[in-house]
Amino acid sequence: MVGRGTKITGAARDKLAADLKKAYESGASIRTLAEGTGRSYGFVHRLLTEAGVTLRGRGGATRSQSGV
Repeated sequence: MVGRGTKITGAARDKLAADLKKAYESGASIRTLAEGTGRSYGFVHRLLTEAGVTLRGRGGATRSQSGV
């Protein structure tokens, strides 16, 4: 794990992105990954996006299209 606020570049960034991608695709949430790595939600979100991950939609109740 790299310290919070430490700039991650090159091979270390690629490895972290691959590890996060694998964990996210296995069902881990972005928040869980952020807490586990000591990085921010935004950093993890950006890294996943850069790694080409299709992000899941938000959970919770959805609204009916009929407006009822």
